[in-house]
Amino acid sequence: MGSKGSKTKGAADRRAKIEELRRAEKARERRYRIITITSVTVIVAGLAVGGYFLVDAGDKKEKKEAKVTSSVVKTGEFKGMRIWKNLGRTHVQGTVKYAMSPPVGGDHNQVWQNCNGDVYTKPLTKENAVHSLEHGAVWVTYTDKASKEDIAALSARVKKTPYSLMSPYQDQDSPIVLNAWGNQLDVEKASDPRVAAFFKKFVQGKQTPEPGAYCTNGKSS
Repeated sequence: MGSKGSKTKGAADRRAKIEELRRAEKARERRYRIITITSVTVIVAGLAVGGYFLVDAGDKKEKKEAKVTSSVVKTGEFKGMRIWKNLGRTHVQGTVKYAMSPPVGGDHNQVWQNCNGDVYTKPLTKENAVHSLEHGAVWVTYTDKASKEDIAALSARVKKTPYSLMSPYQDQDSPIVLNAWGNQLDVEKASDPRVAAFFKKFVQGKQTPEPGAYCTNGKSS
């Protein structure tokens, strides 16, 4: 009997030991799950916060870059020319409020104005003309104060120059204004030597956001 009782007690001890080990293992598993869940929560929260700051920083940077700045050339061949930077380039519908007149850049209509040496006798829709400037065109605008001789001379120059266009535009200070993307120069006469220089520099010039883009197959009136 003593031997049998000893065996029974030993078996009970082993079962108790096994149960103790199982409880310890379950406790460890619970701790691991808690640690894992906590770690994942912290990581996700960190990514969310970090993502917020990255997006916020990106938005601030974009807003900063979107702020239009302007300057005036003080010396040299194009003295007095106005320059604008950080101009928008989004395609939009409807009317755009531009920072200058005539506009030389900014958001614009998705359809460009034909600018393959096109001379228009009526005012153009600004949002289409700005798209032409994005393609590297020079836009000549004039008021009713420009002489017939000057209009004829400028028309002749435009007609023989791909990536240029011309139209009347009353809301400007000078009788004649030369416009390229981000650049604008007032002139009084077509004989001003800066006219030829402006065409040479800015027709498909370095200022062009989309060099080589079409100046045909757009809006024709």
